[in-house]
Amino acid sequence: MADAPINDTRKAELLSTTVEHIDIRSYDARPIIDAMGKMSFTSRDLARATGIYNQMLADKDCTIFLVIAGSTSAGGCMDAYAELVRSNMVDGIVATGASIVDMDFFEGLGHKHYQALEIPDDNTLRSLYIDRIYDTYIDEEQLQDCDHTIGKIADSLEPKAYSSRAFIREMGKYLAEHGKKENSLVKLAYEHDVPIFCPAFVDSSAGFGLVKHQVDRMKEGKPYMVLDAIADFRELTDIKIKAGTTGLLMIGGGVPKNFIQDTVVCAEILGHDDVEMHKYAVQITVADVRDGACSSSTLKEAASWGKVDTALEQMVFAEAGSVLPLLASDAYHRGYWKDRPKRGWAKLFA
Repeated sequence: MADAPINDTRKAELLSTTVEHIDIRSYDARPIIDAMGKMSFTSRDLARATGIYNQMLADKDCTIFLVIAGSTSAGGCMDAYAELVRSNMVDGIVATGASIVDMDFFEGLGHKHYQALEIPDDNTLRSLYIDRIYDTYIDEEQLQDCDHTIGKIADSLEPKAYSSRAFIREMGKYLAEHGKKENSLVKLAYEHDVPIFCPAFVDSSAGFGLVKHQVDRMKEGKPYMVLDAIADFRELTDIKIKAGTTGLLMIGGGVPKNFIQDTVVCAEILGHDDVEMHKYAVQITVADVRDGACSSSTLKEAASWGKVDTALEQMVFAEAGSVLPLLASDAYHRGYWKDRPKRGWAKLFA
């Protein structure tokens, strides 16, 4: 017990500087993107990718999916993603559970991510209940509050099967009523009828809360809610079938990348031979293409599977936190979103 005050002081020192999320409205990236378009290498790739995203926004028939994997939300891009929803610049989201739960919902509850001003031994961090993502810290005690809140939401629901979209909508409703952050992606998506899908939802803080929900209900001899992964795929494919023209803005790779691309193949399996491949696609990643992994597979490779058209696609090999703020700010200030039809795809499942 004598060490507790020292540990508390040390923990406070390490969690003293919060990550501040970038505001894409506060600066105009159009001049630098225009300049990059006259350069070479990754600069020109980024300029072309930004141009393709602007084409998606200008195409009034195009439904745009934001696809997120990795830790860019914790690293400072959270408000950028929220702005894309608020300004009608995306119509659906496919993401990892960590991006949605451990990062966005977590901050929606009033918690924070912290800059690591120093990185001590990770065993020391563990003794202080501090989790680390590269140079970013999370208070494990706050994360456990997130876990328990997920469990509380599950406890409040009718015990039946839910797609991740349906459960995340309940999370958005919870934040709309009890949240402490206006700029939450989960909350804004709920308010703007933008569906969020997490095909590997329990691979996140949600998993702990949902497991506890089921175990507690089992002990009580009561029925419990379950997640229906097949419904995720079916619902997302339903949107693709009804949307027609679609575009993908993909940050990282992982399961979300393949999941959204597979909707074209799934539609064909269901007999919809007229469903278009994704017309537009941008992927920002640092993954290496040489190992054959799906996360690094190029968008041209996806064309061989009948998933993505090759005419309007661009890979950008860069750390997303360093280039997404430029792409998103450029698109925000060019303003094609201002007269986009609002799709409200979440209403499809009401």
